Amino acid sequence: MKKYLAGLILLGSFHNNALAESVVPNFTRGTITAETKSYTEIVETIKQIEYTTGTSYTVTGTNINIPGTPAPGMSYSIQTQGAPFQFSETYLGPGVAKETWIERTTTTESTTNSISVFTQ
Repeated sequence: MKKYLAGLILLGSFHNNALAESVVPNFTRGTITAETKSYTEIVETIKQIEYTTGTSYTVTGTNINIPGTPAPGMSYSIQTQGAPFQFSETYLGPGVAKETWIERTTTTESTTNSISVFTQ
């Protein structure tokens, strides 16, 4: 038993503290470049329908006899025969007055380049 105890004491005396070495990088400078690309496509469809619920009657012109309250089916006459004239008659009844449809595609392309420079 004395031999084992002496051996353990002897082994314990060879115990050394661990020493850490500093690590030194083997580079002095460097760069990193990166490129990011993105594509975006937006497809839009706009549909607009306007309705009227009543009626609209309009008469305009030059060199035309228009009574004070025009109505569809009335007779109109030229004021000065042989002279130039213009005449416009518009009737809009209930229903669809106007339709607007827009279809468009918007494509966006974006590129970002970056560079990082580091030195020791």
